[in-house]
Amino acid sequence: MYYVYVLLSKKEHRLYVGSTADVTNRLHLHNSGKVKSTQFYKPWELKRVEEYATRAEAFRREMFLKTGQQKEILRNLYC
Repeated sequence: MYYVYVLLSKKEHRLYVGSTADVTNRLHLHNSGKVKSTQFYKPWELKRVEEYATRAEAFRREMFLKTGQQKEILRNLYC
């Protein structure tokens, strides 16, 4: 299984959308500062997880959620 996840920075109230096969480990990496693009905005809180059968499906959904209109919808839901 693959997952698309949405994180919210408790420090800056920024959103981050990603995909992975292991959400728990990925959240740990974000919060430990090992992900360069998110290290300055930690700590992160997991807000949403969606499950997909294939990596390709998860990646397509991740790219869709990163579009401007979808990102705005996520901001309204979680920020």
